[in-house]
Amino acid sequence: MSFAEVMQQLPALTLAERQMLVRKALELDDPGLSADDVALVEERLAAYHADPSSAVSLDEMKRRLRSRFSA
Repeated sequence: MSFAEVMQQLPALTLAERQMLVRKALELDDPGLSADDVALVEERLAAYHADPSSAVSLDEMKRRLRSRFSA
């Protein structure tokens, strides 16, 4: 199917179908995580599971960042 044909068919799609089409198109450009990134995430998750008190909530992190970087 050509680009022009796809464009002609867009109005016939439902909103949900168009949203799915946009998500799928964006996923094509998403390289995903590298093996090193996956290893880092797994390492940090394991550290959190070993000591949950080492983490802070999202609200706490936002508070810290705002106090550090607000003008």
